[in-house]
Amino acid sequence: MGFARTCSVALVGVEGVVVEVQADLEPGVAAFTLVGLPDKSLTESRDRVRAAVVNSGGEWPQRKLTVGLSPASVPKAGSGFDLAVACAVLGAAERIDPRVLADIVMIGELGLDGRVRPVRGILPAVLAAAGAGYEQVVVPECAAAEASLVPGVSVLGIRSLRQLIAVLTDEPVPEEEPDEQGRPDPLLAGLRVPGAGPATGVHGIGAAQQERCPDLADVVGQTSARTALEVAAAGGHHLFLEGPPGAGKTMLAERLPAVLPPLGRQESLEVTAVHSVAGLLPPGKPLIDLAPYCAPHHSATMQALVGGGHGVARPGAVSLAHRGVLFLDETPEFSGHALDALRQPLESGHVVIARSAGVVRFPAKFLMVLAANPCPCGRFSRRENLCECPPSAIRRYQARLSGPLLDRVDLRVEAEPVTRGELARRDARGESTATVAGRVRAARARAAARLADTPWRANGEVPGHELRTRWHAAPGAMDAAERSLERGVLTARGLDRVLRVAWTVADLAGHDRPHACDVALALQLRTGVPRGVPMTIGAPA
Repeated sequence: MGFARTCSVALVGVEGVVVEVQADLEPGVAAFTLVGLPDKSLTESRDRVRAAVVNSGGEWPQRKLTVGLSPASVPKAGSGFDLAVACAVLGAAERIDPRVLADIVMIGELGLDGRVRPVRGILPAVLAAAGAGYEQVVVPECAAAEASLVPGVSVLGIRSLRQLIAVLTDEPVPEEEPDEQGRPDPLLAGLRVPGAGPATGVHGIGAAQQERCPDLADVVGQTSARTALEVAAAGGHHLFLEGPPGAGKTMLAERLPAVLPPLGRQESLEVTAVHSVAGLLPPGKPLIDLAPYCAPHHSATMQALVGGGHGVARPGAVSLAHRGVLFLDETPEFSGHALDALRQPLESGHVVIARSAGVVRFPAKFLMVLAANPCPCGRFSRRENLCECPPSAIRRYQARLSGPLLDRVDLRVEAEPVTRGELARRDARGESTATVAGRVRAARARAAARLADTPWRANGEVPGHELRTRWHAAPGAMDAAERSLERGVLTARGLDRVLRVAWTVADLAGHDRPHACDVALALQLRTGVPRGVPMTIGAPA
């Protein structure tokens, strides 16, 4: 009887579980049995592995073969177990020393010719292996850069099963014939998701926005909206932009990721892990270090927004926007159920998807930007009477955004139509993205220094109770906000969010704590009601 074992990783959401792949050979009729809750693609690995071993110059054992995936209670999905299954079988057949395989984690799909193809989720799989104490990982050659992002792990990138057998048996490593020059590498197909090819115009979400580098100076006018955008970036506050078509709401939202600070090392790993599982990593850029930007269409379903789907749950738009910006244009056109599903991730920073096969958790700490027209025709305004919609239609349209959802939005600003004079002015260009981003980084540094001994890093993350008890505003600064609470203009949650925004305004203005002018500007940004203060940071009340 021959027996060998090696390891691979099963992904549950963006978390990995190390799976021991065991192969057992017994005398009897030649058969191949795979046990351990495999899915359809994993069950088909029997034929892929057999063909790959034979075409790699190996001899397939003509005995009763049983391959077990342990723990058997964890569902296994995908083709990433092929490499581990093949090596376990060869170890049981004594082609490879079983002792060499025991402490190696192998991830990769096998082609019928023995080439090793990449799979989605390499980074979270290697992170799980490192967390379990494994120090050696074998991955496809084209995914080695992604796997090498994990410290303390020795990564071996291979292009074929033939090469791996030679490495494990101390034989000369054969050279693989390179692909023709100028043709795309067919092995990279495993890293792409359908619908994200060159013809669709969809790129890796993390890097595509920064490649275009849209500048905030391109936005004409919109002083209030620009101030709200800066405050949102500095404190991590959610933003609601309301205004007629063509006012610049989408332009502002597209420029917000470049204003946000670059991601830290841990944040980059979190974002890269989500995009790796989704199959959206930019080619040649294994680590996403810039804030991602995700703007789903208003026809998106609840599963597309928060994650899920048939079979294995996939990350949704809220997870693809983790540590970045989620922009919902034409927000009233979204399904009410889909919008209400955003309430939980807005508060907790993660999404929990329960299915019959188990519970999956995805990170979802994002900055949400909502954009909407004031009415169905888009021309309703307090200053001009150009709207042709009846009052009942306006009320129904605005009621599509539920009160509980809007109560979780810190900033509400009206984007005014741009006038002919503003467009014609030669000095109409505002501050550039670099200038605003510099102030945002300075404000974030002040907040991080104040919150150094806490689990929070931005004002938008701090609970209201902590703000009221540990960090106090200037005497009398909160009087106007407290009166708004008594009159019912603000809820208790709204009062806490006004205090958060006031701290961010104070950080941008360089104040040691919020003053009355900071709170007044925060109230104006929160309620949309003019408070008699200029919509600029640091202006006197």
